[in-house]
Amino acid sequence: MTVEHAIVRTKPKPWGSLDLRPWSETSTSDGPIGELWFERPGLAAPKTTLLLKMLFTTEPLSIQVHPDDAFARSIGLANGKTEAWYIVSAIPGAGVAVGLNHPRSAAELRTAITDGSIADIVDWQPVHPGDVILIPAGTIHAIGAGIVLVEIQQHSDATFRLFDYGRARELHIDHAVAVATAGPRQIQSPSERLSGARTVLTVNSYFALEQTDLAPGSVWMLDAPKETWLLAIEGHAQLGSTRLAPGEAFFLEADHAEIEVGASGLKALLAYPGPKINPAALTERSAASASRAPHAFPGTLVPSPVETATLKQSETPNWLP
Repeated sequence: MTVEHAIVRTKPKPWGSLDLRPWSETSTSDGPIGELWFERPGLAAPKTTLLLKMLFTTEPLSIQVHPDDAFARSIGLANGKTEAWYIVSAIPGAGVAVGLNHPRSAAELRTAITDGSIADIVDWQPVHPGDVILIPAGTIHAIGAGIVLVEIQQHSDATFRLFDYGRARELHIDHAVAVATAGPRQIQSPSERLSGARTVLTVNSYFALEQTDLAPGSVWMLDAPKETWLLAIEGHAQLGSTRLAPGEAFFLEADHAEIEVGASGLKALLAYPGPKINPAALTERSAASASRAPHAFPGTLVPSPVETATLKQSETPNWLP
């Protein structure tokens, strides 16, 4: 039974930002930060099935692809990487690339990577706040400049680069050609509104991602029979004895938590392992009954003693341990 206020691990990236506000007050005096990883507090915490991140881009990321489970295991990794993006903000004209504009053979893909023309055949599309993009393993993709997004993914950092805009980082041509679907993106299922408070943005074998829109002053019970992440996007709330603000996340597993929504409401993202939706994830309670009831788990709530843990890593090939 676990309810924890997540800590944040920063990841320096050459395409990152020097200003993470309002999402984080982390210092960027040592260089741009590209990613915030939300993690369970404590060195002894077990590894989670899913990894929740925020990304901040001032330059385009590399054009890249992730392996599926079978290929990842064939090179000694635990699993592959399917991911999804939720666009929080985007400057005018910002976009992402998903898939290729036309099908190519493996030989044509290899040539395009080798001569750099891969940058001209990926399929770019504009993005706006609230957009959701699913990136199944094997999908060639890239994120453009001027975007803040939330990413939920299988817990893996297996990434094979195809093009890196002149940065002096290794390309992974053989692996990329082996795992990539050299063609247009898969058709993505539309979001589905479950209720006035819950919208399923995407669901697959690995995770479900929902947007929750909770009314000002409302009170809810969040039920998490298995690993569950809650990340605030707008507004505020009280979760147990801890305040939840934009850019903060909670981790729950085999437990439940009462959410008391603040005066401005709460927009948040809810993520948990797929392939099924948890229909009982959120249950509204009356404010009166909530005020008479004690918090459900004062002993299990673990507020983060340190909001941000900073680790710097060298730019080694991403599939290496």
